[in-house]
Amino acid sequence: MSIFLKSILIFGGLGLGLGILLAFINRKLAIAKNIQLEKIIEALPGSNCGACGFSSCEVYAENIADEKISIDSCLPGGKEVAHAIGEIIGKEAKLREDQIAVLVCQGGRKECSERFIYDGGTDCRQAYILHGGNKSCVFGCVGFGHCALVCPFGAIRIGENHLPIIDEKQCTGCGICVKECPKMTLKLIPRTKLVHLGCVSKDKGNTVRNVCSVGCFSCSICIKACPYDALKMENNLPLMDFSKCTDCGICVYRCPTNSFNDRANARPYAMISSLCNGCGECVKVCQFDAIEGKINERHKIIIAKCIGCGECFKICPVKAVKMAGALGHQRAA
Repeated sequence: MSIFLKSILIFGGLGLGLGILLAFINRKLAIAKNIQLEKIIEALPGSNCGACGFSSCEVYAENIADEKISIDSCLPGGKEVAHAIGEIIGKEAKLREDQIAVLVCQGGRKECSERFIYDGGTDCRQAYILHGGNKSCVFGCVGFGHCALVCPFGAIRIGENHLPIIDEKQCTGCGICVKECPKMTLKLIPRTKLVHLGCVSKDKGNTVRNVCSVGCFSCSICIKACPYDALKMENNLPLMDFSKCTDCGICVYRCPTNSFNDRANARPYAMISSLCNGCGECVKVCQFDAIEGKINERHKIIIAKCIGCGECFKICPVKAVKMAGALGHQRAA
């Protein structure tokens, strides 16, 4: 047998052997990948809400398996799902902060007047096309419930005042309602935050006063009152820096138009113990005249005026101030 023929047989055999080996490995990998994909799909909520940017949980899972996207992109699933997927594919999940959708407009039919009688389609987007809706505040919520219609978790309903009411237990922070709102009167905030502005009007002064009883008219009282420099005026609205805000609630109670929302179910109140030496530091930081007493004598709290901001508690040098009651909000189960 010639060397040429031997070479053909040897290399041909090697090629055939390698081809069979590659086919075997590819099949094994495909099976492993399919098993992994099935596990990822099982770990997902299965709501097919589209918040991740894909048409279904299955398509999202395929992109996860192909390592095309981050494993924490399932907002409804949150930390639990991200952890589960991380264990399946052997990657550590970089967890996002849980968020919740909130309404940033309080101008319902009782608070905000109407510019004209609207007799048209009962969808927010249809009404928005016609001069931005019939409310006198052109920035406010239309109130026809498109957000409730698109919410895949049934977390939104329209109240008697024609404003969305969000069930915090049902809301997953997927952000679909935020994207769908034609007026941008819904936004996502950290679930742990209690205080946020409930107005989106870019107008100020009498322009706001004349159309809405709870609209922010840019008085800047909240900005001056905030002890943490967490608010600044932007587009005639106080913009809140959540990284600085401590949810003390001072802006809520100082606002003359009640334009801020407070998600706390209950706020505490201060109490001053016998440790008080009457230094008066607590009086200096209280913006609500809720503390009385003479210098060098024990002070006391006027409960009816105390809003539970805790500033006196933080400043007291002898730790004589205690906070009674609970500050918090209902968290999703």
